[in-house]
Amino acid sequence: MDDRVNLLLVDDDEKLLSLMAEYLPRYEMDVRTASDPRAGLEQIRNSPPDLAVLDVSMPGMDGFELLREIRRFSPVPVIMLSARGDPTDKIVGLELGADDYMGKPFEPRELVTRIRTILRRTAAAAPDSPTENIRRWGTLAIDLIRREVLLRGETLSLTTMEFELLALLTEEAGRTWSREDIFNRIQGFDRGSHNRSVDILVSRVRKKLGEDARSPRYIKSIHGFGYLFTGDIS
Repeated sequence: MDDRVNLLLVDDDEKLLSLMAEYLPRYEMDVRTASDPRAGLEQIRNSPPDLAVLDVSMPGMDGFELLREIRRFSPVPVIMLSARGDPTDKIVGLELGADDYMGKPFEPRELVTRIRTILRRTAAAAPDSPTENIRRWGTLAIDLIRREVLLRGETLSLTTMEFELLALLTEEAGRTWSREDIFNRIQGFDRGSHNRSVDILVSRVRKKLGEDARSPRYIKSIHGFGYLFTGDIS
């Protein structure tokens, strides 16, 4: 990760944007802002940030719709903000591919900490040997150096947590990982919601792999315990 972080904040609250644009650079973060969600979407298309912070409640296009559009083409890490206080909002955000979720009002220093935590995960050091760190199962390939997943030659747009889940499950194909193991090994889970967060993350990865949860090819559920990756490295 470069010394300075490139952030994009999308929120219709101009006062909040102004405050964050003044505060965050103290922590080596360069801030771009957009008060219109469609303008924010274009910024991500044309000049992707290291991380985006999106408000949920915006006119014209809410944060969930914006996140859905982003995930069509980009795995950029995303933190969602919401003042609504509805616990289902958090579940929806995670299911759509958010990396974290914060309520409003929030402590600016906490936002800094969460940004750094997410970016540390994305800046994991590359392994030494390329040939030993590409895992293949038929038309599925996982490149641990580039942190890319290809399915039938097409690159999948995975979030940081989605990639880390797939990398974890494929450490030992055929090994059963408990929800507790997954929860403890992957950073970014909400500490207050355990099994549900793991299940949501698995569901997101399955969807991107084109899996049928009733008859999965890759990720199998072990009732009451956890999950395993069923492939054999070829």
